[in-house]
Amino acid sequence: MEGIIRNSHFLGAKLRTLRKQHRITLEELSARCAQIDPQSAPSVSYLSMIESGHRSPSAGVLALIARVFQRKPMWFLDQNAEFAPISREKAAGGAARIPFEPSFLFSKSLLQAAIPELLSQTGTTGRQFAHLLIRSHQELLRNEYPDLEHAAEAVGKRAFPLKVDDLTGLCKRLGLEIRWFERKSVLARDKDHEVRSVVRSFFEAPGTVYLNKALRSDAARLKFDLASHIGHKVLHGGDGLKSPHATGGDMGGSPDSGSPFRSGIEAKDVLHAWRDFECSFFAGALLCPKVPFRRFLMRERYRVEARRKLELTPSVIMRRMTKVSPYPYWHFFDADAPGRFRAVYRGNGIPLPWGNMTQATDPCPHWAVFRMLGNAPNESNSQISVLRENDQWQLYCCHSLRTSDMAGNPHVLSVGIDLVPALASNGSDEAQIVESIGEACLRKGGQARIPRLAAEAIRAVANILNIAWVEESLEQPAHIICPRSSRCPRHGQCDVAPATRARDITDVKREILTTVK
Repeated sequence: MEGIIRNSHFLGAKLRTLRKQHRITLEELSARCAQIDPQSAPSVSYLSMIESGHRSPSAGVLALIARVFQRKPMWFLDQNAEFAPISREKAAGGAARIPFEPSFLFSKSLLQAAIPELLSQTGTTGRQFAHLLIRSHQELLRNEYPDLEHAAEAVGKRAFPLKVDDLTGLCKRLGLEIRWFERKSVLARDKDHEVRSVVRSFFEAPGTVYLNKALRSDAARLKFDLASHIGHKVLHGGDGLKSPHATGGDMGGSPDSGSPFRSGIEAKDVLHAWRDFECSFFAGALLCPKVPFRRFLMRERYRVEARRKLELTPSVIMRRMTKVSPYPYWHFFDADAPGRFRAVYRGNGIPLPWGNMTQATDPCPHWAVFRMLGNAPNESNSQISVLRENDQWQLYCCHSLRTSDMAGNPHVLSVGIDLVPALASNGSDEAQIVESIGEACLRKGGQARIPRLAAEAIRAVANILNIAWVEESLEQPAHIICPRSSRCPRHGQCDVAPATRARDITDVKREILTTVK
């Protein structure tokens, strides 16, 4: 018994993962154990406590559970820290998840003490951490916020497209007063670099919207700001607890509103970040209501350039595209030089090409967003990419657009999809197709024309999904991309990768074991 207690740190998480993979409820697991041994079978509440780490099972109970899952009891103990694999459906929707095990190290009190220390040591502000939490929540739910959708549709009556006059009329109906101010961009400090920043608009409680006069000549941005402030009035009563709209800083806002010298995270950091997200989502739903906007995308075959017909920013079009499409496996990046994210959404679980807190030291230059940030000849580009992950090739297609914010700072917007689920749904041998593209790229030094059979399969799903830029991407070579250039599968790795990599202790240990008798 003592051996089980001292070696059961991961037992609860492994049991929960295995049970959910097999779609067995706690009630069913208890009943299955009772079929084997009614006297020793654990109750539902006891199984729940085992999974949460509050109880360690006896050797007899562990043997019962192991027999149900056709595993050896030792598999559940620390000697094998591997967890049951998560299905593709579960893995989609963002970053890989970690088990909060051992549970005694992930208690609420310890996390409350450790997180502020972590933020302080890494230079991460409370606002940035709050945005990471919100992004994970958004990816886990795959952008499903029906209450925000319904609130926007109730106000806008699903009218589409909305003109500036329509939005100012809504402001008047809601009792909002619009005032104009004049302010030009200024040079500001954003963490470790300088950017041009300009205040576009802000909300002053209880009902005044202040707009930069520069927005009068930029209908697309003006409409978004008005829609967002309308959202604040509708959702929060116009209490003013909302960040100003400013351009040129990290995570899509102004240079960090929170002091980089203030450690930890405060409640207002999370509140403002969540309020900003809600108002932004509301604005997208008001300007692009789900049903009429989906019909528009179908007519235009998801071409981002069609935004000009609606007087909307490419960011609004791309973000809403990931939401209203019936196909769920989308990602969206908004990046600026030399390699920082202003916004991220990964409904398809694509690995990040670089960090959004700091610039990566070994970025892969073959991601479309990186190439567009450089000296790419075109303002927009469609690209098919293969990425090696967990010894398997993944296949993505994206459409990227180079643009500038209101302060004149260049950045790249990129929207894309995971092609593998679409190929599988169409009856194709998706593994063979992706493998053929990856191997062709390896033979050609990292990029190659897509093999004929693979191109035909991709063209078929492009027509089924009705996405023009997927078909257009077939005219360009496919590229190997990687989360970090030091892990690039190309022969010789990326051009910017270090010639050698630092060996870690595992490498040295392996050498010792193979040489010392």
